[in-house]
Amino acid sequence: MIPTVIETETRRRDILWILALLLLLPGAVRAQADRGQTYDARLSGYEYPFPVRFHPVRTQQQVLEMAYMDVRPERANGRAVLLLHGKNFSGAYWERTIRALTAGGYRVIVPDQIGFGKSSKPERFQFSFQDLAAHTRGLLEALEVPRVSVVGHSMGGMLATRFALMYPGATEKLVLVNPIGLEDWKRLVPYRTIDASFEAELEATPESVRNYMRDNYFAGDWKPEYEPLVEVQAGWLRGPDRRRMAWISALTSDMVFTQPVLYEFPDLRQPVLLIIGQRDRTAIGKAWAPPEVKPKLGNYPELGRKAQAAIPQARLVAIDNAGHLPQVEAFERYRSALEEFLAAGGGPK
Repeated sequence: MIPTVIETETRRRDILWILALLLLLPGAVRAQADRGQTYDARLSGYEYPFPVRFHPVRTQQQVLEMAYMDVRPERANGRAVLLLHGKNFSGAYWERTIRALTAGGYRVIVPDQIGFGKSSKPERFQFSFQDLAAHTRGLLEALEVPRVSVVGHSMGGMLATRFALMYPGATEKLVLVNPIGLEDWKRLVPYRTIDASFEAELEATPESVRNYMRDNYFAGDWKPEYEPLVEVQAGWLRGPDRRRMAWISALTSDMVFTQPVLYEFPDLRQPVLLIIGQRDRTAIGKAWAPPEVKPKLGNYPELGRKAQAAIPQARLVAIDNAGHLPQVEAFERYRSALEEFLAAGGGPK
């Protein structure tokens, strides 16, 4: 049946109206029309590589849930490793490391911190590394694991350092994989309020998340195998809890910006391994830093050497041609350094 002139004109107006509406919408809202998976705040439907359990956390006058994986080896060597994720990640991205460590006989415990991954997302919560470390210690006590080697990546490196400082008797060794917080940004970059950070988070899109990771984590390079690193953040941006997750991200960014741990590096008493991808240029606050400061931030080759000098028993493994995630870009070199350190005790070298 041939459409009438009136029907054709009506359809044309409808199409033009829809196109005009899309053009008027902010980029962050248009991003929700992007094709891709959608996730709620607790990542329902997002599969982790190993079974996920939940540990109750009674804190700040509320009861929350801390998600975690507890992966046991076929042939145990009697030792345990705690893996702490970064700010833009969940415990799931540790899969390859978990498989390597359990193959070596280690029991591997991988929590999602409160506010991250499949754990609770409280909107009324004071985030601090001390509180997160206490939650993690409570999980280990519930699992009857008295002593662990702690591996922290990115923000997880700041948390791992705080954990080791608070619980030295429970920390056998400490591994920091491209940790953030090796410089004190609040002395270099103007402070941005939590409300301002929240508004900035609302402007994020899956594409902007990918661009941030590409430019800061991978020195401008991007490969198909990096896409899983974007999936959780992109799914939240498309999901029903977008505003809640933007608020949580603003709160945790403020924690990272205002609670440096580097001044306490000399107090660490454990053997420490620094695994530093040399192309990394990650720095909180770089986006709004003064033009004369921005190029100086996130110089990981220099920051790694300074951290090694500040930590009494530190060994530095510098990985060339790798950025913020050497466990992704240079897994075999990362694995070799990690396993050698855990097995040998990892003193200075």
